[in-house]
Amino acid sequence: MHTLTRALGQLLRDRRVASLATLDPEGLPQLSLVPFAIDAGARALVIHVSTLAAHTAALLREPRAALMVHEEAPDQGPVHALHRVALQVQARMVSPADTASDHLRELYLARFPEARPITELGDFRFVRLEPVGARQVAGFGAARSLNADEIGQALLLAMQADGQHGT
Repeated sequence: MHTLTRALGQLLRDRRVASLATLDPEGLPQLSLVPFAIDAGARALVIHVSTLAAHTAALLREPRAALMVHEEAPDQGPVHALHRVALQVQARMVSPADTASDHLRELYLARFPEARPITELGDFRFVRLEPVGARQVAGFGAARSLNADEIGQALLLAMQADGQHGT
């Protein structure tokens, strides 16, 4: 397995929040900060969104989006070579009546146990963000494009390292 795939798995395991890029009704880009869990079995990331949120409406209008995950910047020193991945994703809203919703709730709460009260609110939904491609930059001279299968391997590595199976 490629060393950058291992590094990507670690990045996705260690970082729990990402920037979600969607398009507003006029087609302008908008960003939201979203906590994410990993569903390695579905080769997807999982977010929990309010039906009242602008990014939820955007994903319903246009399910293609992007997600940026990056390592934390140091307080001082160079930041240009921070490890990061920009994922192109297809959003799939999961109905609360769908049997997958319970599974996604378990995965989400395993990563964010403090979110239990929010997952019980009626206006929230889980969304699977299924990667279709990505660009990973792991430092100067260490950049590559990835396909969905390569991203899926990194998601599986992230879940295995956490001792979870994601299926």
